[in-house]
Amino acid sequence: MGVLLSIDLGTEGARVGAFTDDGTSLGSVHRPYRTSFPRPGWAEQDPEEWWSAFVDAARTLLATDACRAAGPVVALASATTASTVAVVDEAGTPLRPAILWMDSRASAQSRRTADFATDHAVLAWSGGSDAAEWLVPKAMWLHENEPDTYDRSSRIVEAIDYLTFRLTGRWVGSQMNAVCKYNYDPIARRFPVELYAALGIEGLADKLPDEVVPVGAVAGELTRRAADELGLEPGAPVAVGGIDAHVSLLACGGDCDGLVSLVSGTSSAIIAEVDAPVDTTEVWGPYPQALRTSKWLVEGGQVTSGSVLKWVGEGIMGIARDDLPGLIAGATAVDPEVHGLRALDFFMGNRTPYRDARLRGAVVGLTLGTTREELYRAAVEAVACGTRGVVDSFERAGVSCERLVFSGGIEKNALWQQVTVDVLGREAEIVDGDNLTLRACAVIGAVGAGLVGDLDEGATLFAPRTRVLTPDAAHHEVYRETYDDYIELVGALTPVMHATAARQEARRTAAASLPSDARSLLVPEAGSGAVLR
Repeated sequence: MGVLLSIDLGTEGARVGAFTDDGTSLGSVHRPYRTSFPRPGWAEQDPEEWWSAFVDAARTLLATDACRAAGPVVALASATTASTVAVVDEAGTPLRPAILWMDSRASAQSRRTADFATDHAVLAWSGGSDAAEWLVPKAMWLHENEPDTYDRSSRIVEAIDYLTFRLTGRWVGSQMNAVCKYNYDPIARRFPVELYAALGIEGLADKLPDEVVPVGAVAGELTRRAADELGLEPGAPVAVGGIDAHVSLLACGGDCDGLVSLVSGTSSAIIAEVDAPVDTTEVWGPYPQALRTSKWLVEGGQVTSGSVLKWVGEGIMGIARDDLPGLIAGATAVDPEVHGLRALDFFMGNRTPYRDARLRGAVVGLTLGTTREELYRAAVEAVACGTRGVVDSFERAGVSCERLVFSGGIEKNALWQQVTVDVLGREAEIVDGDNLTLRACAVIGAVGAGLVGDLDEGATLFAPRTRVLTPDAAHHEVYRETYDDYIELVGALTPVMHATAARQEARRTAAASLPSDARSLLVPEAGSGAVLR
C-alpha cells in the first residue's frame, strides 16, 4: 500500500489530496494564495506563492495519521487552472506576476487570431480563434506591451508546466494543455511555429516545454530538492495531469458516452468527449487526443459563475462568508415569478457560446424596493442561464448531453444547485463531498505508477459518490421566460458593452503613450479619452 498524492492549483489556493491505491480518500488540505487586480480586466498571481501554498498543504496532509499509516508516496500528479501563464527565466524564477486565466487584457490579440484561421488548420480545433484567456494571445500581449520581459524570458508556460518543473526539474508539458491552450498539433506532434510567426511571436515555441506528453505519462521523478521541501524521499514518479476541470471526466465514474462534466466554482468549465469532431464556432474544440487519445474533447464554460455570487454576497453586500447561509435561505424563499429582476453573468467576459471578452455583467429591473435576497437570487438565476446557454450550444453542435455531473463549489450552495436544474429542466447528478480534480489526479497518478493499466481502468476504480438533483416543474416554466429574457438582454446590451470596451481601450492606449509623470494627471471625461487637469 502507498499514497497517491494529488495536487490541484485552483484560483483561490492550492489543495492537496491523498488517496490509497483503491481510490479511498485519506483527506485533503487547502492553503490560499493572493490574486491582485491591478487594472480593470487584469488578474495576476505570484507563482512562488503557488509553490509555498502547495508545500505547506502537502506537508500538513502527509503528517496526518491516515497518511502516515498508508505508507510512502508512490506517485504524484497535478492539475491546475488552464491559461494561467507564468513568465520565468532559465532557473524557473518568475520575471513578472503570472497572468491569471480570467485576465482579459489580451482580447485584441485574441480577435486577431481569427484572421489566420483559413491559413492555419490547427485553429479549427479551437473554433477558428484563440480565446483572450489562452497562452498564445497572452504571449502576443507580452511581446507587444512588455517586450523586454518577453525577450528576457526563458519560458512562457502554463501553471501546470511550472509545477511539473518544480517537481522534476524538467520542462515537460501536458498534451491536454498544449492542445487546448497553445495550439499544439498532437497528430503531427509539433508546435504550430508557422502560426506563431504569423502572429508576431515566432520565438514562442522555444519558450514552451521541451517535451509534450499525454495525460498519465511520467514527466520524471521527484527531485531531491523538491523532496526535501516536501519531507519525502526522492524518486517517486510524477505523472502528467492537465486542466483541473477537464481531467474531472476521469473521476465521474460510469460510462463516458453522453457524459458532460460541469465543474462549477469560481468559474464554470463544461467538458465532454466525443468520438468524432463536431463543427461549431460556439464551443472550444473539438480538440484531438487532449485527454483520451481515442477521443475529441469539447470545452465550454463561464468565466465567472461562483465568483459572481461571491461578489454580490461578500463584495457588494459585505456579508461575511460564515453568514452567507442566511442570505441564501432568504433568497431561496423569493418567488422567481415576482421579483422582476434580470441579470447577466459576464463579469469578466463570456467564454462560450458568445466567445466575447468584452461582455460584462448587468442587472435590470431594480427598484427602491428591491431586497438583497432578490438581488442575490437574480445573480444565481443569471449564472444558471449562462450554464444553460453552454449546454444548449453543445446540443446544437451534436454533442450528447445525456448525463450531467456537477461538482465544485456549487456543492456548497443548495440554491445554486436547484435553480440550475430548474433552468435546465432536466435531472443532473452532483458529486457528494468529493473534489473531482483531486480524485482525477489520483487516477492519473495510479496510471503513472503502473497500479492500473490505463485511464479508463483507473476511472472505473476511482468512481465517486453522487446524488440526483431533480428540477421543479413549475419553476422550470417560469424560467423559460427568464431564459428568453436573458438571451434578449445579451443582444440588446452587446453593442453598448462593445462601445464601452473600445473607449476604455483607447484611453489606456493614450495613457500608455504619455510620459509617466503625465499619466498621473489624467482624469476621465465623458465622451473623450482623457484630459489634463
